[in-house]
Formats: sequence, structure tokens, C-alpha cells
Amino acid sequence: MNAEPAKPEVLVIDDENQIRRLLRFTLEDAGYAVCEAGTGHDGLVAAAHRQPDAIILDLGLPDQPGVEVLKKLREWSPLPVLILSVFGQEGSKVAALDAGADDYLTKPFGGAELLARLRALLRRVKPAETVSSIRFGAIEVDLVKRQVTKEAQPVKLTAREYDLLRLLATHRDKVLTHRHILSELWGPRMEDQTHYLRVFMMRLRRKLEDEPDSPKYLQTESGIGYRLVSETP
Repeated sequence: MNAEPAKPEVLVIDDENQIRRLLRFTLEDAGYAVCEAGTGHDGLVAAAHRQPDAIILDLGLPDQPGVEVLKKLREWSPLPVLILSVFGQEGSKVAALDAGADDYLTKPFGGAELLARLRALLRRVKPAETVSSIRFGAIEVDLVKRQVTKEAQPVKLTAREYDLLRLLATHRDKVLTHRHILSELWGPRMEDQTHYLRVFMMRLRRKLEDEPDSPKYLQTESGIGYRLVSETP
């Protein structure tokens, strides 16, 4: 006898018990498996451990804004996300979509429309493998906890140092131009301020490289940008 195919799983991140019950009933009745989280923190943990097929995310969470949860999720995961919120203003929708949401549905919603949007989202978005941590040499970057260790010992980084390392690590072995890095971390108006990068790269090398003046991993591409080399000869 052939085993039944696994049901697609949807993670619901919403602090309202009634909404979570309604979504569970609607989704399970349509053939989905459902897991739940009532806070942004718990939702990020569940996303990392369960790696669902899609996420339904409320913007009004008790511990942090849903847009912030989405931004953190997008640091390490391409999972399709449907925003569900009482905030129907155009600005809220644009902010969520710019932060990486795949679609947006305003409360109150109809079950048929929710399921149609979810089906379309799953057809359109083919998630790549979710990566929650990146290791190179003795260094590990935990993208969920936003923590860095070297030889299993914590390395204290500033928020900007971590953001730079995360950007390089999530594009490891690829050259990132000065302009791209500056635009991503400081904004498009700072694209020509390469001295900022030199300072922060120097700090990262001092904290992570065994020989900061001859870096093994955080390498310079002269006149172009930087590259994180995850494997060395």
C-alpha cells in the first residue's frame, strides 16, 4: 500500500486565539497541516525548526511588530509569507511587501479567499532550502538567534558588524560590490562612502580571523568589494 503524501504545513503566527482557531479549522478542512505561534519570537523559532511550506503572519504581535518578524525571517529563509492583519492602509501593505511578504490579506477575511491566495502563493513560490546557520572554518553564524561563535565561543559583534557579516555569509563565495553592501546596510545615499566598509571589515577581521592582516575568509576584491570565502584550499 502506498503511503499518503504528506500534507503541506502552514505556520500561523497570530496572538489572537480566536483567529488561530478559525485558521486551523479552515486550513485543516482544506487538507493542510497547521502549527501555531502566538508571538513573533515563537514564530521565528517554529519556522526554523519546522520549516513549514508557508507562513500566515499577523502584523500586530505582542512582542514585536510583524514587519520586524518578517525582516528577521527574510535574513535566512525564503518561505512564502501571507500577511494577515487588521491594518488595511496602503502604507502598511507596502511596508509589509517591501519587507518580503508575498501577499497581503486584510481582516476580516473570507475563508475561500484565504485558501485561494494560499494556493496561488504555493504555486508561485518555490522555496529553496531553508538555512538557519552558516559555518566556515571554526566560525558559525546562527541566523535565527543572530549569534556568532568561533570555536564554540561567543563572539560579541555590534549590530552593524553582524549585519555586514550576515550579508556576506548569506552570499558566501560571491563578490559583493562596495555599492551593493553600502546600499543594503546604510541606504542608497551612502553608496560612495567606502571608508565605512573598510572600518567595519577591519573590526570583523580582528574578531574573527586568526590573522586579520592576511584574512582567510573575509577577503577583499581589490577595487570591487568583498567576498566571504567559505572553503579555502
